[in-house]
Amino acid sequence: MELQMSPQMEQIQGEIRDNFRALANGFQKLDKIKDSNRQSKQLEELTGKMRECKRLVKEFDREIKDEESRNPPEINKQLNDEKQSMIKELNSYVGLRKTYMSSLGNKRVDLFDMGAGVSDPTADDNVQVASAMSNQELVNTGMKTMDETDQAIERTKKVVEQTIEVGTQTAGTLKGQTEQMGRIVNELDTIQFSIKKASQLVKEIGRQVATDKCIMLFLFLIVCGVIAIIIVKIVNPNNKSIRDIPGLAPPAPTARRLLYLNDGESFW
Repeated sequence: MELQMSPQMEQIQGEIRDNFRALANGFQKLDKIKDSNRQSKQLEELTGKMRECKRLVKEFDREIKDEESRNPPEINKQLNDEKQSMIKELNSYVGLRKTYMSSLGNKRVDLFDMGAGVSDPTADDNVQVASAMSNQELVNTGMKTMDETDQAIERTKKVVEQTIEVGTQTAGTLKGQTEQMGRIVNELDTIQFSIKKASQLVKEIGRQVATDKCIMLFLFLIVCGVIAIIIVKIVNPNNKSIRDIPGLAPPAPTARRLLYLNDGESFW
């Protein structure tokens, strides 16, 4: 299916593809060049085309971001996949260039970083040939670099998946702990309510006990008073200052005492 994009993006894509074809042809010719000066000049030209590809890829990425709000998600995904495809292809040529530069005894150059974008080459323009490599060796080296990049991407995907899984498990654990804390709070509220009811009941019982104690003390004082009066009446029955308690009249004289009193009266 043909990728839908704006005319500006189509123009940029066409220029990138033209540069890629030029790079492929340039690396094929490079192996046939034996003169060190011409080989250095060819590498310089290829580096310039890589710089141009880097600039075009950045412009393509800016266009994607500008059109992102107006395009459906499927189109945005296809455009991003196209950008990653161009990055991969450019990376393969970067690998070839690194191999040539290494064989020529130059400094290592990081022209393109898949994660962060494109950076300018820093190798010296004038190089001396140390050894030559065949096109097949260069292609193999480029393919190896691409495989390593793919493996790094796969490892990154696994790390992301593991991170998402750990986050999901953590969220489930936190949810369970939150529910458990909610149950504990409800139980504490129930216990607090029970304690309040028990406190009120204890206060009520205390008031009832205090009332019963007052009544018992009052009855005890009454009984003590009655017993005291009875004792006083028995000890001193002629004491008129103490009124008789109803139902507790002084004991009547016995029959023997009455007979004794009658006999005494007749004797006199």
